[in-house]
Parts: sequence; C-alpha cells; structure tokens
Amino acid sequence: MDNSDERIAGQVKELVAANHVLFARGVVDGFGHVSVRHAIDPARFLLSRSMAPALVASGDILTYDLEGREVRDDTRPSYIERFIHSEVYRARPDVMAVVHSHSPAVIPFSVVKSATIRPVYHLAGFLGESTPVYEIREDAGDSTDLLIRDSRLGAALSRCLKQHVAVLLRGHGSTVVGENLRQAVFRAVYLEMNARIQADALQLGEVTYLTAEEAAAAAITNERQMDRAWDLWLWEAERHRSIYT
Repeated sequence: MDNSDERIAGQVKELVAANHVLFARGVVDGFGHVSVRHAIDPARFLLSRSMAPALVASGDILTYDLEGREVRDDTRPSYIERFIHSEVYRARPDVMAVVHSHSPAVIPFSVVKSATIRPVYHLAGFLGESTPVYEIREDAGDSTDLLIRDSRLGAALSRCLKQHVAVLLRGHGSTVVGENLRQAVFRAVYLEMNARIQADALQLGEVTYLTAEEAAAAAITNERQMDRAWDLWLWEAERHRSIYT
C-alpha cells in the first residue's frame, strides 16, 4: 500500500468513526450524513452509501465528485442530499468536512423567526455572532419536501452558508462545516448542545450571549482541545456498538 492509499484508508476509518460518534451523541439517528474531502483529489469527497449512520462500515464508503456523482459507478443507493456536500465543497475550498443532521434541539431555531442561534457558552464559540437560516421556498417554491435534491439547491444553500461554520435549514435541520473531520463533528455536537442550553435560558429570561470577541477567543481555546472530546466520544461510540453487536 503506497502513501496515498494509506491516507485514504485513514480517512475511511475516521469517517466511519465519525458516523458512529454522531449517532452516539444524538446528532443523527436513522437520517443524517457526514463527509470528508478526498485527501488526494480535492475535487472529490468520501461519503457513505445511503444508510443509517450507526451502521456504516468501511465497505460502505463511496467516492463522489463535485457534481454529486459516484465516481466508480457503484450501484448501491446514494443519499438524496449528497448535493449539500458537493456544493459546499465546490464553494468553500477551506472546508474539508461536512455534517448534515436533523438534531432536534436545533430545528426550533429554524422555524421561529424571532429566535436565532447564538453562542451562549464557551464551547459554542465557533458560532460567532449569528447563524443563517436557509429558506428553500425562495428557490423552489412552497410545495417541496424540503430536501436538497440537486446541485441548484445545494448551491443556494452554500450561498446562504457564506463563510459561516453552520447554516440552519428551515423545518429541516442544519449543515456544519470544518477544516477537518473532527472539527466538523465537534461543531455539530456543540451546535446541538448550545441549542438546548439557549432554549432553556430563553425560558428563564433575557439571555447574555457571548460577544464576538469572547466567541473568537473561546473557539481558539477549544480548537486546541478537540481530541480530548473526540477520544471520549469514540470510546463511547465503540462501547455502545459492542453492547448491541
């Protein structure tokens, strides 16, 4: 196995782990998906075939181009919303991993116009001052199933994301990006946790949010400690799987 093969094998292993971690942390269930940009060819990305994330194994990982096409003509079904990944990678060369989920605490913030997700504690500092919400009706009318089914809608979602690390999809879920796979998973987990805490805080009264400067400083500190969380979550996911297999 040459160095390039080893790099891809390493990516596949970590992508499988990411699927399991996101399930164990309650970010995904039977639905949702996570991808990583190809280590050798940046115009490709790795993503599981269409299946529940907790069940993903290395043999389920497929390779796609930025048109959302599986490059080896694998006949197994692909995720309908793979165009989220392809268009984000096309629009954002800095993005190396993408998580799309329907984590339950986040969705209310996509449908209540007066409520915007903002960081309420230090572990969500990566959110900055605001998180945009994508309204699919503006691009596809009011009779869709809310899914990002093609490149056109994927591109529209990417335009809404801009340079943010997360975007909510109205009545649907969220998409989170990272400079590496572990960072994207970290952000997806703490987006969900921030949403829970923020919703609880709003029930109590006026909320004090992190300033832009606090959020930026906290994000830098957390970047240096992500592996601490990743190692715990991976241990938790592996323990969970051992109980049921």
